[in-house]
Amino acid sequence: MALQSVGIVGAGAWGTALAVTARRAGRDVSIWAYELETITDINEAHRNGIYLPGITLDRSIRATASFKEVAARDLLLLATPAQLIRAVTSELAPYIKDGQPVVICAKGIEQETGKLLSQVVTETLPKADIAVLSGPSFAAEIARGLPAAVTLATARETQGSALSYALSHSPFRCYWSDDVVGAEIGGAVKNVYAIAAGIVAGKKFGESAHAALVTRGFAEMARFGTALGARFETLAGLSGLGDLVLTCGSPQSRNMSLGIELAEGRSVEEVLKKRPTVTEGVYTASALIEMAAARNIDMPIAQAVDAVVSGRATVDQAIEALLARPLRAEV
Repeated sequence: MALQSVGIVGAGAWGTALAVTARRAGRDVSIWAYELETITDINEAHRNGIYLPGITLDRSIRATASFKEVAARDLLLLATPAQLIRAVTSELAPYIKDGQPVVICAKGIEQETGKLLSQVVTETLPKADIAVLSGPSFAAEIARGLPAAVTLATARETQGSALSYALSHSPFRCYWSDDVVGAEIGGAVKNVYAIAAGIVAGKKFGESAHAALVTRGFAEMARFGTALGARFETLAGLSGLGDLVLTCGSPQSRNMSLGIELAEGRSVEEVLKKRPTVTEGVYTASALIEMAAARNIDMPIAQAVDAVVSGRATVDQAIEALLARPLRAEV
């Protein structure tokens, strides 16, 4: 499988970082962007000042507004916000070739339907050969060339090997897995717990409370993931526990920084209005608890986060409700 050219669909921070790392891997890279300002910035100034400031882009990376042009590449990486995946891939569909590899790099659950993104893309791009890239990876660090390791999940080992070879280079390592569902769930669900971790940090509850939150959050993630068919070892790997630890441990995470601001008294609307980027955990939370309720899965932390971001409870009310839960066995 010759995968020399890579098309990135989405020119936010993550899409731009993926373009940078794919170019470092020796691929020919083009990137689709919605805003004319971003296209001009990439093509003329060789930067993305709105979404990934401070990073100089290789001059060979070209931006375009044409789905047809970006789809002509051997391999496509989908890096648009999760809630836009259906709309964007529906427009992309006429240009997809039979068996063309399409890697989902967004992390989330479709809020309206409760579907995983691989289910959405299977519906909108039936000709594509779908994979998922997930794991602990801050866009700015990837773009700066700092070391990172991620999961690249596909149904077939031959495809996984080809994709890993195409995208990996010395500081950026892709580990193949055939557990697509597990890789997706870890990447989506950790955003919800990162909001909770931000609330813990913003309330200055201390490191002990933070450790307890991450541990119990992982227990909820594991219950949810295995109920949907994910393997526990995948959830305990890079795309699950690894991503959870990263996003719950640094305000670089948009979701954790949102939680900090909520704990300091700002509303969700106030925080989101001043951000050019999407905070996926806000949208994933409601889909997550609906899916969990339908399967009778106990997820009290996720429920508390959803209550806060939806306005049904204040931060203090949600914390009080969690601390008042009856004691029980840990396992």
